[in-house]
Amino acid sequence: MSKVLRRWKRPLIRSKFFSGLAKYPRYIADILKYRRMTGAEPIMFRDTYPILFDRTAKTKIDAHYFYQGVWAYKKIHSQNPEVHVDVGSNVTFIGLLTAITPVQFVDIRPLDVSQLANFENVSGSILDLPYDDNSIKSLSCLHVAEHIGLGRYGDPLDPLGTKKAAAELTRCLAPGGNLYFSVPVGKPRICFNAHRIHAPNQIIEYFNGLKLAELSGADDKKNFSENIDLQDLENSEYACGMFHFTKE
Repeated sequence: MSKVLRRWKRPLIRSKFFSGLAKYPRYIADILKYRRMTGAEPIMFRDTYPILFDRTAKTKIDAHYFYQGVWAYKKIHSQNPEVHVDVGSNVTFIGLLTAITPVQFVDIRPLDVSQLANFENVSGSILDLPYDDNSIKSLSCLHVAEHIGLGRYGDPLDPLGTKKAAAELTRCLAPGGNLYFSVPVGKPRICFNAHRIHAPNQIIEYFNGLKLAELSGADDKKNFSENIDLQDLENSEYACGMFHFTKE
């Protein structure tokens, strides 16, 4: 019973209380209507699971994760690397990448999918990657570095976390290699302990040993644009900057 009550309370906890509360009458009405329909399965209270916020006019997406995944996937696919190394990115993106190339996934929290073909777990920290200098030809780190040093994932507190992460990625990237990197960009600020937002120019400074091959991004209105200028995102509140770097 306690699990059922938690499921009924979840919409109130995860949304504005009153907007969630207002959706229950329709949910209950739908249960009663469904039960009267021919062929309806029995509905037991212990199995009810109110999902109240998916009745929307459009399919919702997280624009940052949706567009950065498409952006990076296309680039990696076009390069066809023998192996690709990713540091801490979205696991759905990682799973899809294994369909086109062997992937080594580095994280302080291992991803337990050892049975997946073309996938290798590598235990490590973005501040101390287990790779030699100039050794990785294809590398990604998407929406990760903005968290480093804030303790959110059990990592040590460090105000220079993002900068140090950029230095470590730079160290490992091979000459002629490609780094696909994304973080929230716009007016610089820290939203402790969720993330930092960096000015686009800060990211260029952090990767001063690399060459910017391309910048793309999703702006505050969730519009995605390729091959943009740094200033296009510098006044944003919470845009996603997608940086393609190379090492000469």
